[in-house]
Amino acid sequence: MNAVAEPPLNKPEHALGRSARAWCMYDWANSVFITSVTAALYPPFFRSLATSAGLSRSVATAYWGYTSSAALLLVALLAPLLGATADHTGGRKRYMAVFATLGMVVTALFALIGEGAWQLAAVLFVLATLGFTGANVFYDSFLPHVASRSGLDRVSSRGFALGYLGGGILLVLHLLMIRHPDWFGMPDRGFAVRAAFTSAAVWWAAFSIPFFRRVPEPPTVGRVASSRIAIVEGVSRLLRTAHEIRRYKQLFLFLTAFWVYTDGVGTIVRMATAYGDEIGVGIDHMVAALVITQFIGIPFTFLFARLAERISAKSAIMVTLVVYACVSGMAYFMRTAAHFYALAIAVAMVQGGCQALSRSLFSRMVPRERGTEFFGFYSASSKLAGVFGPLVFGAVAHATGQSRLGIVSVVAFFAVGALTLARVDVEQGEMVAASPNRV
Repeated sequence: MNAVAEPPLNKPEHALGRSARAWCMYDWANSVFITSVTAALYPPFFRSLATSAGLSRSVATAYWGYTSSAALLLVALLAPLLGATADHTGGRKRYMAVFATLGMVVTALFALIGEGAWQLAAVLFVLATLGFTGANVFYDSFLPHVASRSGLDRVSSRGFALGYLGGGILLVLHLLMIRHPDWFGMPDRGFAVRAAFTSAAVWWAAFSIPFFRRVPEPPTVGRVASSRIAIVEGVSRLLRTAHEIRRYKQLFLFLTAFWVYTDGVGTIVRMATAYGDEIGVGIDHMVAALVITQFIGIPFTFLFARLAERISAKSAIMVTLVVYACVSGMAYFMRTAAHFYALAIAVAMVQGGCQALSRSLFSRMVPRERGTEFFGFYSASSKLAGVFGPLVFGAVAHATGQSRLGIVSVVAFFAVGALTLARVDVEQGEMVAASPNRV
């Protein structure tokens, strides 16, 4: 059994340990899949394949929504099982490596998709998303083992900030490639987009190395089992967890709130450039806007970490949800590239804070010895929640022939999520996590 390298409790929060720094670097590595692939380039790329095959613009947007929902549904079904099984095999890093490699390889294969082959593009995106999010189930579960309980907000926020920086740097390169393909010896923009997918995969692989070299494997729960026994025990344990997690009242209430509001967040991330493409905003403007938001997001992620220290993580998350609701309502009136820039900047101000503080707030209410198992549920709740937003968005676009009404529906996710979050008693949840026998 491997020992856990816990940072000493009296260590200054700003002085991250070696394993904590390596943990944060994986955010730098894999964020390019969200920034350059999922948020910026793949939605317009998918729509171009669909429209070249004869689909209308609104139907192409709808099919992108359905594809996003299918990818997240698959991950949601598998994530809790992955977490429960890994706890028994003692191989969190091994499982993480398998899924991360799947995501990297399939992302590189995007460059080979033929004209009009939107069905193949849909299947490959589902597989790449499975790799990305499957790896994150295990990655997130390392957080309580690389940071002291007092440093969770700081380490989690630093990881997201590095993700913004790394994703932003590569996105700048991709913007230059798209606007000036001749500078890179490329024949046109289409070639540049495909080359961007390959470079994202290479970046992800190269900067994942510090995590796998320097972050120690956490201990297993009980004995180390064979893979076959682990799967059986994992299924059994998953069923128990599905029942027991409800006994952690505040944790389960937070998950419910998170399940709702993260659906809205995911819908904005996954549908923004598809929506912008449909109403005529050029891909270079959309990528440029996302470049700006990446770098705006860095200081605001740290700002929200500081804000959480002053008013609590829960209250800081509430602030982000109000901003998200306003952005969703205003997006109905978006007409120009300038509008896209303005709304993208508003999202950048709150996205890192919302995600980082949600992750750390959940960590506070989770028993450490069941971290991977419970983080599987955390990941499942976010992915299963993410199924419905793009699905509703796509269905509205399909039924009405335009997507403006779909964007308004997102406001409801933030409103309901905020109302549910307001009922969470974080202190009680922390006490139960520290003394599970109090459940």
